[in-house]
Amino acid sequence: MGLFWKRKNKSDFISLGLNTPLEEPVAVPAAEALPEPAPEPASPALTEISSQPSISQPPAVLESAPAAPQPVPPPGPTTAPFDVRDTKLPRPATPAAPQPVEDETFLRRFRRAIVSTRETLASRIEDVVKGRKEIDASTLDELEEALISADIGVQTTTEIIEDVRAKVNRQSLKDVDELKRVIKQHLLDILEKAEHARGVASEASVPDDVRPYVMMIVGVNGTGKTTTIGKLAQRIKGEGNDVLICAADTFRAAATDQLAIWAARADVPLIQQRQGTDPAAVLFDALKAASARNSDVLIVDTAGRLHNKANLMAELDKMKRVASREVKGAPHETLLVIDAVTGQNGLSQAREFLRTANVTGLVLTKLDGTAKGGIAVAIAKELNLPIRYCGIGEKADDLVVFDPKTYVDGLFD
Repeated sequence: MGLFWKRKNKSDFISLGLNTPLEEPVAVPAAEALPEPAPEPASPALTEISSQPSISQPPAVLESAPAAPQPVPPPGPTTAPFDVRDTKLPRPATPAAPQPVEDETFLRRFRRAIVSTRETLASRIEDVVKGRKEIDASTLDELEEALISADIGVQTTTEIIEDVRAKVNRQSLKDVDELKRVIKQHLLDILEKAEHARGVASEASVPDDVRPYVMMIVGVNGTGKTTTIGKLAQRIKGEGNDVLICAADTFRAAATDQLAIWAARADVPLIQQRQGTDPAAVLFDALKAASARNSDVLIVDTAGRLHNKANLMAELDKMKRVASREVKGAPHETLLVIDAVTGQNGLSQAREFLRTANVTGLVLTKLDGTAKGGIAVAIAKELNLPIRYCGIGEKADDLVVFDPKTYVDGLFD
């Protein structure tokens, strides 16, 4: 599926300086072999740069290319002076991995994760029509039961059944393969429509010069919120991005401890304060730290409780005001974590959070642990929000970008 984190960053652009002539060209014969020159005193500008501990001194003269082939040509003179305030070296562009192998691996893992749902849905559909010469009223009733048992949702199921009935009446639907195609297209249309209706469908929609990219994670405790944050941090950092985690759930004592374990595992800094601290104050400190580090991404944990919606709303509003004051457009995403195992109960929780938080996208966890994975369709249909990520296992790389076509194909093929 390619990159996990597709937002443009500095590593996407390498300036070779080929269009900017040197102010004082140095005439050096190409064929002349010179002995290794003794090091000369650096200029004041270079001395200032080399004083930064994490930045190596750039060469004064552009050397000829080495004999061995390199994946990326060595950079030449830049068109603008290096900013000494940036304590991070420009990251080299990483060659793209062979897509067919990666896609094949992803598809295999995804199919394995939703095998229970596939058995519930596709197998029951085949059982419904097996041995029947035509699709009649009783067939449609059994088909409706099969769809509802997979948690596709009553509204979606009703629409599918009505469409199937209309096609049967027109005699344009005669076999099980055509029936599957009709159902698959309905499910795919719902998921793709939700991606473009509202919310944030891709991190690439935010300009790459806006940093850090702030992600607020909300959800009820027990849905896998902390695990999701840890997996997000590890996967995004693994692609060369500087990531920071903010432990702003100061209400629950164990929340910071769990985050600390994930942060250590991912080797990502964690900004935290003692229990009971104002979450907005913790976020403010994290935003300052992220700006000082020139971090690419800041992931913010929030209180996972709904027992007092008024307090939760006020808390989230204050955090958003602080974030937007410090970083343009922040928070850029507010992701709601939903446990797929809870089915329709998860949908009820989502409705509550939509009333108290400006949710822009969804994370569906534990998709591998339920036979009712059709809840993804029901959620997308009712909430009209894109499903951004889904959990298909316990490992860090088992948090994947949700792809509607891959999901729907996996339910039937």
